[in-house]
Amino acid sequence: MTVLERDAEAPPTGAEQIWGTWQRKGVNQFRLPHFFLARYRGLLDSELPEVKRGLAAAGAVCLNPVLDAPEAVRGSAREEDGAFECISGRRCVVEAAVAAVAGRAPHLQIRRGTAVTGLVTGSSAHDSVPHVAGVRLGTGEKITADLVVDMTGRRSPLPRWLEAIGARPPHDELDDCGFIYYGRHFRSADGGIPPALGGFLMHLGTISALTLPADNGTWSVTLVTSAKDKALHRLHDAAIWEKTVRSLPLVAHWLDGQPIDDQVTAMAGIEDRHRNLMVDGAPVATGVVAVGDAWACSNPTVGRGASIGTLQAVLLRDTIAATGLDDPWQFACSFHQTTAEMIEPWYRDTLAGDRHRLAEIDALIGGGEYRPGDPGWEIGQALASAAFKDPDCLRGFVSVAMVLSRGADVIARPGLLDKITALGAGWRDEPLLAPSRGELLSIVASN
Repeated sequence: MTVLERDAEAPPTGAEQIWGTWQRKGVNQFRLPHFFLARYRGLLDSELPEVKRGLAAAGAVCLNPVLDAPEAVRGSAREEDGAFECISGRRCVVEAAVAAVAGRAPHLQIRRGTAVTGLVTGSSAHDSVPHVAGVRLGTGEKITADLVVDMTGRRSPLPRWLEAIGARPPHDELDDCGFIYYGRHFRSADGGIPPALGGFLMHLGTISALTLPADNGTWSVTLVTSAKDKALHRLHDAAIWEKTVRSLPLVAHWLDGQPIDDQVTAMAGIEDRHRNLMVDGAPVATGVVAVGDAWACSNPTVGRGASIGTLQAVLLRDTIAATGLDDPWQFACSFHQTTAEMIEPWYRDTLAGDRHRLAEIDALIGGGEYRPGDPGWEIGQALASAAFKDPDCLRGFVSVAMVLSRGADVIARPGLLDKITALGAGWRDEPLLAPSRGELLSIVASN
C-alpha cells in the first residue's frame, strides 16, 4: 500500500516542536481547535492501539464527560461509562502520532512531497464505465493501483480528475455551512485544564462557545457565529474577542491561561458537501472511492469529522475483505451501499442540526423565537436541557454528541422520552447565561 502526501515536511519530534514549526499547507484546519470524540477513541482502541499509546506519550488529555460530571448529575458510575472516554490533543499533535505509527507499519510506503495531478485508466470493467488503474504525479510518473482511495479532504480535486478521464460527474450536494469560527489556544502554568461548567459546545443566544481540552495542559476557546451576522465580524480583533468571552459566565475562566498563538484565528467559507460517486444506480468510475472529507464534510463545530471518517475507513477495509477487488463493479456498488446505510446517516444528522441552528440564530437576531414545527428538533433541545437533571438523559445526550448513538435510537430507549418530556420540555423558559443580543452588540461595538 502506498500513501501519497502532497505536503513534504514530516512531523518533528515533541509536542512543542510540532506546534511551533510543523507546517501542513494542504490542511485548512491544521491550527484551528480540534477535539476527538469518544467514538474516535473507541476506534483507536479496537483498530489502532499504537496510535492511542502514541497520543498518551505525547501528552494527550484523557477525559470522560459523564464520569467527570458531578455525581449529583450523573448518579453512580456504571459499567458502560467507559465508552464515553475521550482522548484528545491539538490537531497537529494527533496527526503526528498517527504519522509515526503509519511510518512504522509494514507493507506501507509513505511518499511525502508527492502531488497527484490526475488518474490513470485501464480496461473498463463494466459497460464502458471508466476504470481507474492508478494515478499520475506532477512529475509525470504513473503509479498503478488495484484501488485509488481519495482522502484529499474538503478541497478534493476528484471531480476534475474524473472529468479528465471521461467519467460522468459525481453528484455533489454543496452549500456554505453558514458559520464563522474565531478561536485561540491557551496553556496553563501547572499543566491543568479549566473545569467545564457546561458542555464543550454551548449555544448562547446568537453565538456558540466551544471550549476544548487538548494536550500538555493546552486548550482552545472558540466563538462560533452565523456568517450572515455581520455585526459580529469584529470578533477577529483579539481585544473584542476577549471582552466577549469574558462576558460569558460559563466560559470566561477558560481565558485564565497563556495564549500560545499570536492572534484570533478565523475561518469561514467552509462547505457542507456530500459527494456521491454512484449516479442513476451506476458508479461514475470503478477503481476509485472517496473517504472522509473527500466524500462528505460539514460544520466542524460538533467535531464529528475524525470519527465519521475513521468509521468509513474501517468500512472500506471490511468491504475489501468481504468482496475483494477482482470485480471492480461489484466492489464499487457494495461500498456505496454500505456507506449509504452505515455512514451517511451520521452526516445527514449533522447537516440537519446545522440547518436548525442557523435558522434559530436568524430568528433570535430578528427578535423572535425559533419554532420550526419539527418534533425531532424539539425533543433534541429538551434532551440537552434534561441532561443536567437526570443520569439517563445525561448519558443519552453524551452518547449522541460523541457519535456513539443516533438521536432517534437514544429517544427510543425504554422510558427515556417520558423523562425528557418531564424534565426538558420547558427548555425555552430557562435563563440564558450570556449577554442579551443588545448587550452582545454593545460589547462587540466597543473599542
